[in-house]
Amino acid sequence: MTYWHLFLAFFRVGILGYGGGPSSIPLVKNEVVDKYKWMTDDEFSDVLALGNALPGPIATKMAGYIGWQVKGVFGMIIAIIASVVPTILLMIVLLTFLNSFKDKPWVLGMTKAVVPVVGVMLGVLTVDFLKKVNTSFGVKLTIGLVVASIILLVLLNIHPAIVIGVVIVISLLSKKEKQEVKEVKAS
Repeated sequence: MTYWHLFLAFFRVGILGYGGGPSSIPLVKNEVVDKYKWMTDDEFSDVLALGNALPGPIATKMAGYIGWQVKGVFGMIIAIIASVVPTILLMIVLLTFLNSFKDKPWVLGMTKAVVPVVGVMLGVLTVDFLKKVNTSFGVKLTIGLVVASIILLVLLNIHPAIVIGVVIVISLLSKKEKQEVKEVKAS
């Protein structure tokens, strides 16, 4: 039954994730964390960070990793197929249909309307992650990481993968320090 749920989860993401990877991330989170509870929010954040650091489409990278974590190699294959096939089929149908109407104003308006929707979805996801980071790291470290990331990305033009890698290292070190403090208090 888990294979079927894995297929359905990523098939829904593939069908509804119009606009590419950024629009599918909240959908993957909903399926994986909220609906099926295959991962916690923290684990999902780690998968998202890893997916952003690697080259290629994020939706398929996340599907592959999550499928592998849930049900091994066969789960990985099912999740990747489920996330890719709907996109391929929809693109063939939509492009065939829209090609005949490509110069119509309603088609141009429809494609322009997608951009703000994706922006809002990414904003909601960012606020959700910032809340979780704030509870894990505290206000000072969260603000410091956000400011440092903006400086590195915008002003110094550092590649996002490097920034993500540094934040992952800081996160892992911070979790290790908290575990050591808990162990000392428990003794």
